[in-house]
Amino acid sequence: MVMSLQICPSYMACIWVLMIMMMMRRVPSIVSAEGPPPPGYYPSSRFDAITFDQGFRNLWGPQHQVVDQGTLTIWLDSSSGSGFKSLQRYKSGYFSAAVKLQPGYTAGVNTCFYLSNNEDYPGNHDEVDIEFLGTTLDKPYTLQTNVYITGSGDGNIIGREMKFHLWFDPTEDFHNYAILWTPNEIIFLVDDVPIRRYPRKSDATFPMRPMWVYGSIWDASSWATENGKYKANYQYQPFVGKYTNFKIGGCTADSSASCQPPSASPSRSGGLSRQQKATMEWVQRNYMVYYYCSDPSRDRTLTPEC
Repeated sequence: MVMSLQICPSYMACIWVLMIMMMMRRVPSIVSAEGPPPPGYYPSSRFDAITFDQGFRNLWGPQHQVVDQGTLTIWLDSSSGSGFKSLQRYKSGYFSAAVKLQPGYTAGVNTCFYLSNNEDYPGNHDEVDIEFLGTTLDKPYTLQTNVYITGSGDGNIIGREMKFHLWFDPTEDFHNYAILWTPNEIIFLVDDVPIRRYPRKSDATFPMRPMWVYGSIWDASSWATENGKYKANYQYQPFVGKYTNFKIGGCTADSSASCQPPSASPSRSGGLSRQQKATMEWVQRNYMVYYYCSDPSRDRTLTPEC
């Protein structure tokens, strides 16, 4: 390669330019341009969007929460984070929100959307999580899915984590994240792409009690980023999470026994179609970065579903 003297007027300058160009070519992109194959079915299209006030209320940190033109913004600084909660409890349903995350240094910060009955069963609760774990400047966000059953998230925590990096940059635009929970399965979706299916294999390993829908942003420095290696740095505050396009459809805790939970697939009996399964397997093959059942350090007797 011949360098123009306008680019590098000396031999040493040319060497430095070449080295920099070679390094830039070797540094992989944080986000791959390749997305998953189409799932063929889009469950979000079956539900109408609601405003924040139609489905939720502030739970804590009201001074760090604002709704403007249909978008909820919550933020964390050194004084507080913020959280919100649904107006009703549900025993099954489809729950989603479009979320946009903050770019830059966000290590230690947990921005989340989840189901829980912690307020109803303190110390013995169930929970289904979508959590965006903050990161350092050179690494992508981690999306963590998790399921806790009858107190496995209390005291001696027994998580059922499956973690992913995403095929897009979640700080550039809003993307839809959803939990579909029925008496037989839990399915996690990103832009209608199923990324994880957690089936009910026994009553002991599946959440059955009604739960509320929550969202929050908080300081999880003790574990969120590389097992607590990197902490929240309030030099970069405030840390902001934006939510919009809320969708809730399902059976409230007071619904009659005839209420039927929604399905993630064209089949009303639940499960995933063949095309959806293939898409999910592609995501897990290319973007999954942790699965608790494959972790040799975990005690398998505590997670018999593995």
